[in-house]
Amino acid sequence: MSKNYGKGNGWILFLMIMSGIVIGGFLGELLGQYVPILKYGLDLGVSTHTWDLKILQLTFGFMFDINMFSVLGILLAIFFYKRNW
Repeated sequence: MSKNYGKGNGWILFLMIMSGIVIGGFLGELLGQYVPILKYGLDLGVSTHTWDLKILQLTFGFMFDINMFSVLGILLAIFFYKRNW
């Protein structure tokens, strides 16, 4: 039984980064009331676009509201991923 040493699981990295964004965003909004610079951030993504096909209506779009703590969460997620895998 051999393990794939040196190869990480991309899904685990993706989930760790997404949870770093969510937790960091939450902490940034929560602590941004006391330290306003923590709330500073960017809106990244694609605004909603709707296709009306008369019998079907499709709406696509996604947005990320990334603040300073979200970036910190991403960096911590990558650090812990590299450290454990």
